[in-house]
Amino acid sequence: MSLRAVMQDLWIALGGSSTSNADRLRVVDTPVTSAAGTLLAALDDSGCRHLLVPVSADRVVRGGLNGPALVLRKRALEDGGDRQTFADLSCLRRDLDDVFTGLCADVLRNVEEDPRDSLKVLYGRLDSWRALFRTSSQLLGPDQQAGLFAELTVLVDLLRRDPSAHRTWTGPTRYRHDFLGGSRAIEVKATTVSDGRRIRIHGLDQLEAPTDGLHLYWIRLEKGSRSARSLNSIVDEALKLCDDEADLRTRLAAAGYQVVDHRHYDEPRFAVAEQRRYLVGPDFPRLVAGELQEAGISVNVTDVQYTVDLSSEPPLPLSDEQADEHAAAMLKDGEKW
Repeated sequence: MSLRAVMQDLWIALGGSSTSNADRLRVVDTPVTSAAGTLLAALDDSGCRHLLVPVSADRVVRGGLNGPALVLRKRALEDGGDRQTFADLSCLRRDLDDVFTGLCADVLRNVEEDPRDSLKVLYGRLDSWRALFRTSSQLLGPDQQAGLFAELTVLVDLLRRDPSAHRTWTGPTRYRHDFLGGSRAIEVKATTVSDGRRIRIHGLDQLEAPTDGLHLYWIRLEKGSRSARSLNSIVDEALKLCDDEADLRTRLAAAGYQVVDHRHYDEPRFAVAEQRRYLVGPDFPRLVAGELQEAGISVNVTDVQYTVDLSSEPPLPLSDEQADEHAAAMLKDGEKW
């Protein structure tokens, strides 16, 4: 059983027990022990989850983490006359229980690998996950949600082939292409407009193909259909399919999707109404620096943006087989990273 499942089961079991000490925490041992003692799972009388990491009584526990989602403080517990000191990490937001469980499982996994200083491990993992519990100062608007939904539509398809496919998702890093594996790439463009097939290109390098090829995925989304789903829904599916939830959550945060803001992303809902995939090459309508230079045109221009209209043919969309072959090769090349 995974450590995530173990922690989930421990907290569920604690929910049916009575408080075990004066501090009103219900506690139970986890299966992981450090040099300072066994790590504990705990539940308070408000139902909030805690991870208790044993430390020596004279150890200073880092301050500054005091909500709104996570709290870290030093806590002493007594049991039968024995007193033990812990770094107490708790989650005040019940709607973030699932994310907190993932963080705690990550801490346990790393302490299991190196039990010498569990507090140092806690700090390291907490720093990696902390951004996921921070409320965004700027929520994603409907158009931004549509763009992210389209990228995640492609990502889910890739994850069904390879649970490590999220490592090829480079869109959140502001790389010029949304997916990159080795020398193959995929660029995703979304629209919610019901007519035409126009895409907006940003810069002279966005359609510059890497050595082994670039495919452009054009996706039309519609709102309100019977099959429509929220951004939260497709995020959850991607997290279930991937083999490294922490890494994918970090990429989602970089893309502007903060876990603590998830209540804002139940609407609007999208469904894929049409999807076309194109090979971006010499016959594809585009402006790229290399071809402009070959034509003797100066490229000392920045912030170039332009529109490509794919409403008529050519270019012709790729067959499913051609697109699948490129995706499979990209994932295979991505394994070399």
